[in-house]
Amino acid sequence: MKHDELLKKFVSRTEFDSYEDFYANYSVNIPDNFNFAYDVMDLLADEQAEDRALVWCDENGAEAVFTYADIKRLSSQAANVFRAAGIGKGDPVMLILKRRWEYWPILLALHKLGAIGIPATHLLSPKDIVYRCSVADVAGIVCVDDDVVMSKVDEAAAKLGGGSLRYKAFVRSVHTPADKAIAPAASAIPWADFKALMEKASPEFQRIPQCNTNDDIMLLYFTSGTTGMPKMVRHNFVYPLGHIITARYWLRNRPGGLHLTVAETGWAKAAWGKFYGQWLSGSAVFVYDFDRFVPQAMLNIISTHRVTSFCAPPTIYRFFIKEDLSRFDFTALEHCSVAGEPLNPEIYEQFRDATGIKLRECYGQTELTVTLCTYPWLEPKPGSMGKPSPGYDIDLIRDDGSSCGMGEEGQIVVRTDKRKPVGMFGGYYRDEALTSSVWQNDIYYTGDMAWRDEDGYYWFVGRADDVIKSSGYRIGPFEVESALLEHPSVLECAITGVPDPDRGTVVKATVVLAKGWTASEELKTELQDHVKKTTAPYKYPRVIEFVTELPKTISGKIRRVQIREGDDAGRDSAQ
Repeated sequence: MKHDELLKKFVSRTEFDSYEDFYANYSVNIPDNFNFAYDVMDLLADEQAEDRALVWCDENGAEAVFTYADIKRLSSQAANVFRAAGIGKGDPVMLILKRRWEYWPILLALHKLGAIGIPATHLLSPKDIVYRCSVADVAGIVCVDDDVVMSKVDEAAAKLGGGSLRYKAFVRSVHTPADKAIAPAASAIPWADFKALMEKASPEFQRIPQCNTNDDIMLLYFTSGTTGMPKMVRHNFVYPLGHIITARYWLRNRPGGLHLTVAETGWAKAAWGKFYGQWLSGSAVFVYDFDRFVPQAMLNIISTHRVTSFCAPPTIYRFFIKEDLSRFDFTALEHCSVAGEPLNPEIYEQFRDATGIKLRECYGQTELTVTLCTYPWLEPKPGSMGKPSPGYDIDLIRDDGSSCGMGEEGQIVVRTDKRKPVGMFGGYYRDEALTSSVWQNDIYYTGDMAWRDEDGYYWFVGRADDVIKSSGYRIGPFEVESALLEHPSVLECAITGVPDPDRGTVVKATVVLAKGWTASEELKTELQDHVKKTTAPYKYPRVIEFVTELPKTISGKIRRVQIREGDDAGRDSAQ
């Protein structure tokens, strides 16, 4: 079965003449009781058994290639291991597997069982694990054989003292000696060697009748908690079909291609760029398993492995353009995308000049799929998120709920009175009050601010809570941050507002300097003048603080709320 034939089972059309044609006529056909593991992966294994599905390598030189037949066999073995351990339909299982190749068949195994996958990062603390296990009634945890990660899981399990958690397993690295002893569990739950059990398990696994309905929970993602405790975002079994758009029309994945998205498996971006849409589009998933990002090493990987499409946050590209890109072979690279935060125009221009490739941005959330995007028919505007995706009724609204005009800043909302986008979340798990606070009267409030230009392109301003109101002006942090980042002295920065007796609020820049630069009053003035020349003068930071690092969430997002809280605490102590 060719992948276009597979896609035709799920979408109205695969080819379009224009963005307008795409937006108006793309739609998804949703089968009853859809299960990606059976209805896509096992089908591909039966009909394209020897085609490559997953290519994996790590920073220590290990490599492995898996066909669709391999993935079916491994996921069936993993499903048999889970079933023998008593894990079944509706059981939440946390996966802390970094970028190990085992993540893919193990998550597919949970799908085959109708269980709930909870991808999680290895950066979680014991307290984080306890919280997640408690609020989601986690039944099992499968993690890497990292001593630090396992000890954190043990500490969390001991604090839980039972409860829903009843299974713990580790996955041995290819670099871990087979005879290396694993420390005994520090809790009453013993450790299971998951890979060893997989190797002994049967490769046959029959589809479970009534394994799931479309509305059953397939994935739970915990948001990174920039302003409070992490929220549990629930996605049902239809969610993979929402990422056909992601892969085929944004990331430009194609049959026979090889796609690399940098994200670690603990984040929702891995589902966007390393799993469902790629296989539906016929592209093999490429996984580069690393613990420390080294720009030159990643560029070498892209070059030597002949990666055809690539996606990463702007920070990765910021490091790339500091390298001599002419030293690398990009002849196989066809398309590059950027996501995670808005793209600063200077990065776009320097990368395009060095490679000839125009970076294409998109906007979305853990709760959504690709919502706004610079699709193939659209000419990129550096810094713009692009235009709405098919199935998304997007609006920008004022504080009073009325729609904004062209060029006017407002909150991005998704109107769901006529249709709900395929892949949109079903609400926050076990928190109807929180769900209704952001999704009411058939309007989902993203909490993000933007404006729309005369061509219909959307431009990110910032989180609604981060927008600064000063002397009657509304100032979005992103534009000021972009201006500062153009100065060679600035490595990172965050824009917040601080109270001012005359203006109500003024702009503050918290700045991390690049190597070779020293904080001084002269540099503050230089940065202020630079912003005045780069953007509207009233937006310049009247307060600049130099720091060694910015507070961030475990997913790497800047916690501006923590900067504001620190400023508030400093003022209180001074009074």
